[in-house]
Amino acid sequence: MFRTTTAPQDALILQLIPIVTQACEILRAEYRAYCSGVAFDIEKKSDHSPVTQADYRVNEFIVAELRRNFPDIPVLSEEGNNTQRKQWQTFWLLDPLDGTKEFLHKRPEFTINLSLVEGAQTTFAILAIPEEQTLYICSKQGVPLKFEIKNQRWGSYVEDQATTTAIQIGLSQSDQGKTQYAEYVKILKKSFEIVEFKAGSAYKFCMILEGKIDIYPRFHPTSEWDTSAGQCLLERIGGGLVSLQGKDFQYNQRDSLLNKGFIAFKTIEMKKIAFQALRLMANNE
Repeated sequence: MFRTTTAPQDALILQLIPIVTQACEILRAEYRAYCSGVAFDIEKKSDHSPVTQADYRVNEFIVAELRRNFPDIPVLSEEGNNTQRKQWQTFWLLDPLDGTKEFLHKRPEFTINLSLVEGAQTTFAILAIPEEQTLYICSKQGVPLKFEIKNQRWGSYVEDQATTTAIQIGLSQSDQGKTQYAEYVKILKKSFEIVEFKAGSAYKFCMILEGKIDIYPRFHPTSEWDTSAGQCLLERIGGGLVSLQGKDFQYNQRDSLLNKGFIAFKTIEMKKIAFQALRLMANNE
């Protein structure tokens, strides 16, 4: 949860807030246009996933602004040319529209993911929820911040006191009926009271920060721009995001930008519970 605080004086935050705020407005306008039924460009990528004019327009704006403000830092974007990325030690990692499927299903649970990677680690991150006009920010030091665009209100993360004994599990809308997820939740339900929270991809990282999700299992692939910002934010509150083998994700270190599955968790206690269920699931196979 977040407690009201004063505006930060961090130079990097102050440079990026106007850029991401404007990007949110561009994406909100695209979403309204799509929902109104006007002609809207939608394509299929080589992996058959959808990409829309909204992805491209937000990407074009953010990349241009990053290059103008940070000319020495390259941008690795989902919608960009990444052939030179292995030469980069420091770079921006961008997903201009995470949750394109949510967007196309007219669910407002899509985000803008932006992070700064130095070496193999994420050192700064912003997750924006355009339809909620909210930004979650992880500066290079300190706890995450929350910025509410509409009322210009800042919040600072504080650990919330659990009001329920139930464990809150984050699942994607598309996870419904999938065998691995159903089995995982079934195993947890044998030992705990479980509440399921269904939402779009990176949106669930924000809900962990808000105390609405404790564990977010992912058994099918994502890409590095899907996880970098969320991992940074969760690690800063004492949680994390690790592979199904328990290892922290590192960035731009492999030939492929695809991640395998992961477990995201709010606390170390939740990590232990999550991996206990994972081991039991493996034993049942």
